[in-house]
Amino acid sequence: SINEHDQMLFISTDEGSSFQRQPVSFTYTMNRSSNSHDPENLKKLIYLSFFIFQLYISTDLGHKWTLLQDHFTLLKFLGKIDHNSLSVQDEYIFVKVTTGNRTKYYVSFRRNEFVQMRFPKYALPKDVQIVSTDENQVFLALQEWYQTDTYNLYQSDPQGVYYSIVLENVRSTKQPEENVLIDILEVRGIKGVFLANQKVDGKVMTLITYNKGRDWEPLAPPTTDMNGKPVSCKQPDCHLHLHLRWADNPYVSGTVHTKDSAPGLIMGAGNLGSQLVEYKEEMYITSDCGKTWRQVFEEEHHILYLDHGGVIVAIKDTSIPLKILKFSIDEGLSWSIHNFTSTSVFVDGLLSEPGDETLVMTVFGHISYRSDWELVKVDFRQSFPRQCTEADYDSWKLTDLQGEKCIMGQERMYRRRKESSFCIKGKSYTSALTAKPCQCTEKDFACDYGFERAPSLRLEGDRCYPDFWHDPDAPPENCHLGHSYKSSTGYRKVIANVCEGGLNKEQSAKQHSCPLLAPKGLQLGIKGQMLAVAPGDEITFIVHQEQGDTTRTRYQVDLMDGVRAIYENLTVTDEPIQHRYEKPGVYRVNVKAENSAGHDQATLYIQVTAPLQDVHLEVVPIAGRNQEVNLTAIVLPTEANLTVFYWWIGDNLQPKLTLENSLIARFSEEGEVPVTVQASNGRSMVQDSKTVIRLSSDQFQIIPLSFSRNLDRFNPNIPEWRQDVGQVVTKILAKLTGVPQDSLVTMVKPGLPTTADLYVLPQESTPVKRSVFVDKRVPTIKQVLSENNVSFIVRGGLRVLVTLPDYITEHELQNCDRKNYKNHGSLLRPEESSLTRPWLRFRKLPGRNVYAQMYNEKEQEMTSPVNHSEDTQNIIQGEEFIDDDLDSQTLGNAGGRSQFSYARLTRKEKL
Repeated sequence: SINEHDQMLFISTDEGSSFQRQPVSFTYTMNRSSNSHDPENLKKLIYLSFFIFQLYISTDLGHKWTLLQDHFTLLKFLGKIDHNSLSVQDEYIFVKVTTGNRTKYYVSFRRNEFVQMRFPKYALPKDVQIVSTDENQVFLALQEWYQTDTYNLYQSDPQGVYYSIVLENVRSTKQPEENVLIDILEVRGIKGVFLANQKVDGKVMTLITYNKGRDWEPLAPPTTDMNGKPVSCKQPDCHLHLHLRWADNPYVSGTVHTKDSAPGLIMGAGNLGSQLVEYKEEMYITSDCGKTWRQVFEEEHHILYLDHGGVIVAIKDTSIPLKILKFSIDEGLSWSIHNFTSTSVFVDGLLSEPGDETLVMTVFGHISYRSDWELVKVDFRQSFPRQCTEADYDSWKLTDLQGEKCIMGQERMYRRRKESSFCIKGKSYTSALTAKPCQCTEKDFACDYGFERAPSLRLEGDRCYPDFWHDPDAPPENCHLGHSYKSSTGYRKVIANVCEGGLNKEQSAKQHSCPLLAPKGLQLGIKGQMLAVAPGDEITFIVHQEQGDTTRTRYQVDLMDGVRAIYENLTVTDEPIQHRYEKPGVYRVNVKAENSAGHDQATLYIQVTAPLQDVHLEVVPIAGRNQEVNLTAIVLPTEANLTVFYWWIGDNLQPKLTLENSLIARFSEEGEVPVTVQASNGRSMVQDSKTVIRLSSDQFQIIPLSFSRNLDRFNPNIPEWRQDVGQVVTKILAKLTGVPQDSLVTMVKPGLPTTADLYVLPQESTPVKRSVFVDKRVPTIKQVLSENNVSFIVRGGLRVLVTLPDYITEHELQNCDRKNYKNHGSLLRPEESSLTRPWLRFRKLPGRNVYAQMYNEKEQEMTSPVNHSEDTQNIIQGEEFIDDDLDSQTLGNAGGRSQFSYARLTRKEKL
């Protein structure tokens, strides 16, 4: 049971009646042995934990776990491990690793170290499905880069490392939940026999092999139909084709039925013709392993084998209720009907009692769609008067479709019950009779790795040709000095083939001594593939070498922060290279591999940077047409390095990228222009947005403002503080000048000394004429500022003077705390803070050119680059002075990202 929050392993030792919880860390466990019915195999449970890199084994059905191997997975894996790809089958463990856009597959044979599985160089697999792991060989389906609904079949050497193609374009079907079904079936009972559906030019044909894929042939059609009438299907234009589907219902067999204890007996649904037809499912049977076939039904049936195939039970696959079943005791030559119930039922599935010899089965279903399950037990034991004796059997010899008797290097004889004998085979029955080895011939050898047969060159003989990328005489990648290897002849004996003497296609292989191979394909990576880390994070470096003698190579590792290491043998570095970088920066990690034959090196750049906490977009709230506007992004933490900035302006979906935190922009169209910046440093990404109002140049004026220097002492340089100061200045100026507050916007700029810009906007009720706009309002505002009438109290009676630049004199600085205090002291009240005010967005009010702005609330404060004491900053952030008589509203995104105020609104106009 695996999920994000609770990872536990549950074990059942009583076929699912109860489960015991095993306290293990996030694991993935599978037991997909092809011989899973063997109790000895069921006792061996294995699980891998890729997070703690340990392999455990249990031999008592999961009650106790023993550490089998520690730190065995990651050293050889340069890339991301797909934890869901772990598969344990017989002697093999498989796993998939992704590096960049390339996927690699690894195998562990007999629980040894993982080795990369070698497919043809340019197969470039998109997916791999394991078909069989019988007899020390992997049989798999591989979807290559150019395939969509087909797979190619490959076979391996005994270690499961080197693969050669045996059949192209096997049909595949994608099921819900991304499950893939491959149209290939291993025929149980006789090793080496497979059925596959090949799809070529849109046509699907069923093929059979008797030698594990070395040769494939289409199925021969029957000569008569189920009524004994001749059929018109003639080779080579017409064959028998079978559906090779799995059943969705686990209690119902699929479309083809075979059994280990009934060798040669195959029953399936399909059709006759030039290709497989999807919805035509007649039933056919063979008792000689596919050499000859007979039609038995015109519709698909569910099938169950009893008594080693001595009784075949068939129930029609239909959506209507049934009360009869059919059964045969002569391998499908004749069929009898049995009423298994007096009331028709909708059949859901068929089950047999444990054991191949059983003659007892259960039909389960329901009478109506709302009723409970109905179980009907059917016992065939009373149909047989006695137990079979040796006289009740005869024999049959296995041959392929060409009549060849030597299959997989031997002649095999099997026992079967005579048609006239009505007896029970029973528990002691065995099907195999005799096996006689044959002399080896060319058909006992398949193509070796890097070789394949060319159908277009069949006239030149049944030969294996090397692929263009393969050099048969080249030493293998794991060849070490002092060892030897054989160059391939292009052939290898079919795995599990037991032929003796005769032709040996591998005999001419030359013996070579392994040369000292120079290191080649050296790669350096880190676990998790994250090239950007935080200071103090533990990094596990992985060194991987594609080719070369690793036992005689020296590896020098330089981590670039003064730490260096030397390894004499890459294969024995069981402890991974682990390191922590304490300081931010870029580190160029270098590994050099060198021996007397040559050298190779790999370099990796590690970015050590703290995650970004926040970004604040600084921008003027109002801009003129085609006026240059400076967009500035302030990032937290301020010492963040390696930051990339993405700028979106207006509705353009294509951002502008910069390495600097500022950008010059122009706005050509009037109206609201949204601006968004994202800052990214490889480990995190933060975002902020603002809206700029673009007006024509004669619609607004900008008046620069200065403050007495005593304000700088209390400037924490955070957006919230700048917003509140701008809000206060706007209210004071509106009250002193009579200019409507909705026509004024004060933006306090970041940094020191503290300065601001006052934006004077037009009123819609007043004709927009520059002479009126300038003469009536701007001079009035400048007059008030030049007379030092604008001031406010920061805290504790400390008064700050607001004026035009260069108007503040030393005398005024000394007396500003007393001057006009009586007139303006009532403007500020310490018990109110503008931080509690609602946030507004720029909008145009009815009948007036008034704009406001709203942003998402952010609680993170900007850190000031100004050197204030910590106590001073805390005091400033803790107390604010705002006059609620002016009904102030704060502008900007919550944390106060914008540094300007907007004019007073009536109660009905508030947002």
